[in-house]
Amino acid sequence: MDRKDEIILQQLDVIRSMTETSLSRMGSDFWGAAGVTKPGAASRQDNTDRKDQPPAADAGEKAPEEQEQELPPEKMEDLLAELDTYIGLAAVKEEVHNLINMVQVYKMRKEHNLPTTDMSLHMVFTGNPGTGKTMMARMMARIYRSLGILSKGQLVEVDRSGLVAGYVGQTALKTQKVIEKAMGGVLFVDEAYALNGKSENDFGQEAIDTLLKAMEDHRDDLVVIVAGYTDLMDKFIHSNPGLESRFNRFLEFADYSPDEMLAIFHMQCKKGCYQLSEDAEELVRDYIVEENADPETFGNARGVRNIFENILVQQNNRLARMEHITREDLMTITAEDVLHARGKID
Repeated sequence: MDRKDEIILQQLDVIRSMTETSLSRMGSDFWGAAGVTKPGAASRQDNTDRKDQPPAADAGEKAPEEQEQELPPEKMEDLLAELDTYIGLAAVKEEVHNLINMVQVYKMRKEHNLPTTDMSLHMVFTGNPGTGKTMMARMMARIYRSLGILSKGQLVEVDRSGLVAGYVGQTALKTQKVIEKAMGGVLFVDEAYALNGKSENDFGQEAIDTLLKAMEDHRDDLVVIVAGYTDLMDKFIHSNPGLESRFNRFLEFADYSPDEMLAIFHMQCKKGCYQLSEDAEELVRDYIVEENADPETFGNARGVRNIFENILVQQNNRLARMEHITREDLMTITAEDVLHARGKID
C-alpha cells in the first residue's frame, strides 16, 4: 500500500467516525430542543421501550444495576423553557400550558380546603407519524413529576405487541407487568386502536380492561397516554364507555409545514456540526417539499431525518473521492450532495 492509499484510508476513517458520532447524537427527540439534555433526561430516555426491542413485559425484568433510579423533579421554569424551544406544535404547547395552570390551581384549591372537581390527566394524542407525540409524552411525564403528581416521571412506551399475548389468561399478566414498570410515570400506548380485536379469539379487550382497572386503582401515580391516527383513535375511544369516561383530553398534533421541517433539518445540522452551503439551502427545502407530497407516508420529522441521513451518505461519497480534506470540508453539505441524494445527478 503506497502513501496515497494510506492517506485516503485515514481520511475515510475520519469521515466514518464523524458520521457515526453525528448520528449517535440524534436523540429520539430529533425535532426538539437543540439537543440540550436536561438533568435526568438521558436516564428517562434510556428507559423508554422501543418497537425494535423486546416487548416491555419481557424487557421489564432488568438486572439490579439497570433498575431505574428515582430522579428529583426538575424545575418547572426549565421544563417550560425547553417546551418553548420545540419546533412547531403551537396548539399542543398551548394546551400543555393550560393543563399546567389547571393542575396548579387544582392543587392550591385542595391546600385551601376548597371543593375540587375530578381531574383526569390521561390523554389522547392524535396525528400522523413523526409529529412529536412520543416526545411530548416524555415531556408530560417530566412535567407531572415536577408538579408532584407522579413519583418518578419515567415514560414506558408500548404498542399492542407489548400488551397482548396469544393465549387465554396471558394478556392480563403481560399488561400488568407493563403497568408495574410504568407506575410512578406515564404509560404511552402507541397505535392503541390496534387493541380493538377483530375476532372472537383476540385478547386486545383483555388488555384494555386491565389498563382501565389500573387507571382506576392507581389514579394518583399513573398516567396513561394513548396515541395514533386521528380518525382511528376517535373510533377507538368512543367504542368503549370505560375509555370515554377516562380519556377526555385530546391533543391534536398537526403535520409540520415545509418551513418547520427545514428548521428541523437545520437542527440536525447544528447537532452534528454540519453547515449548508449557500446554494444548498433552497435545494434542501425543495427536497423536503418533494418528498412530503404525502405527509402520512413521509413521516414529518422522521422523514426529515431520513433526508438528512441520505444527504450525509452522498457527502461521505464526495469526500471519499477527494485527495485532501479539511475540517471545513467535513462540516459542509453542498448543493452537489443534495442533488445526488435527490437523484437529480449521477
